[in-house]
Amino acid sequence: MQYLEFEKPLAEIEGKAEELRAMGRSNAGTDVTREAEALDRKAETMLKDMYKALTPWQKCQVARHPERPHTRDYIEALFTEYTALAGDRNFADDHAVMGGIARFLDVSVVVIGQEKGHDTKSRIERNFGMARPEGYRKAIRLMELADRFRLPVITLVDTPGAYPGKGAEERGQAEAIARSTEKCLQIGVPLISVIIGEGGSGGAVAFATANRVAMLEHSVYSVITPEGCASILWKDSDKAKDAAAALRLTAQDLQKLGVIDRIVKEPTGGAQRGRKETIEAVGKAIETMLKELTGKKPEVLIRDRRQKFLDMGTKGLAA
Repeated sequence: MQYLEFEKPLAEIEGKAEELRAMGRSNAGTDVTREAEALDRKAETMLKDMYKALTPWQKCQVARHPERPHTRDYIEALFTEYTALAGDRNFADDHAVMGGIARFLDVSVVVIGQEKGHDTKSRIERNFGMARPEGYRKAIRLMELADRFRLPVITLVDTPGAYPGKGAEERGQAEAIARSTEKCLQIGVPLISVIIGEGGSGGAVAFATANRVAMLEHSVYSVITPEGCASILWKDSDKAKDAAAALRLTAQDLQKLGVIDRIVKEPTGGAQRGRKETIEAVGKAIETMLKELTGKKPEVLIRDRRQKFLDMGTKGLAA
């Protein structure tokens, strides 16, 4: 288990418990069970206390934890008969975005998501989940396919933001993001989005302009990363903690503001400590949201989706 900065005291206790167990395994005459169990109880209490009162910056760290389940994990666990579709039919296949046709609980759907990768090789291949224009154009193509065949769309959002490279800008990054957001508003099928880690900038909005938006308990969703915000406002990226607090990027804040519809609870210690339980909880949330939208006419889905986003400014001012 990789520990985050604020989890260092916990790492020490769990490390000592493991040292005691290793000592007991190497020396049959030494009984350290009681001492190790006492440390386990202390660690469990500390973990609960830590995760009861996470700051916005700590939630950012949890949302970025490399051992959290990623899009590929959710697709493999929750969807059957997944058939990946590649390319934007224009320039290339962006590996930061994966998607295709699948079945969710015997319902044919289109699933799309950003994939960060699991190790150094895959992270480089996936560009750390930062899509280029062709990634958003791939998403548009998949949404058009879903609309044509009346298939619900499920998107899984996990990106620090769109890729800011020179080539991406030359190929129309801003236009691609805008077109993807526009397409979300146009399709006449249920559109469900789940923020499973980071929801950064327009790169997230281009996938999450949905009828229903859910967030994992310790995920974040904001117009800019805390580091980027701090660099702009204070010319100092070290003030990222202050920026995280000001951005109101936590699931709890965003539910109050009406930006998201529901929060999916994570196991104590975050999704990285209970991957299976987290994936199951997300699956149940998707099932519930899909049932809420099934049977609605295309014009109703489009109207409600547009109105949902038009109302956000009013709710935000009231809050």
